Amino acid sequence: MVDKQKKNLNPKAQQYQELQMKKEIKRPIIRNCLKAFLVGGFICFIGQCIATFYMYFFDFTEQTVGNPTIATLIIITMFLTGFGIYDHIGQFAGAGTAVPITGFANAVISSAIEHRTEGYILGVGTNMLKLAGPVIVYGVFSAFIIALIKTVITQFLGG
Repeated sequence: MVDKQKKNLNPKAQQYQELQMKKEIKRPIIRNCLKAFLVGGFICFIGQCIATFYMYFFDFTEQTVGNPTIATLIIITMFLTGFGIYDHIGQFAGAGTAVPITGFANAVISSAIEHRTEGYILGVGTNMLKLAGPVIVYGVFSAFIIALIKTVITQFLGG
């Protein structure tokens, strides 16, 4: 807590803040980062293996292999989420399971499963994309800003 805010507290509140800081559970940040890195890297490794499989056996090129690879990762995530396995992986790895495609697919599928009792239209259909909407909006907005910055930079430096 900031010292300025601490001065505004009465003595009992200050004692409580000190006790709270002593009792606070220390998070193993290095271990959590390592687990997230390894699991996220393993998910990406699986994606690369799928892409290599498609290129070797189905004659996809590096430019065309992306869509079937993404679709396969989404299907795998769908089954792992449906059987509850992805949740256990997420509890172990934390942010490592937030690799964009699998994390996004898990979030959408989890909300669809959670609201299935409310019906397909009002339950699954409306609640499934509550997370997808903000992600898409901010993703498109971020892409626009980055493209704008790139265009300005290339006009002044490259043109």
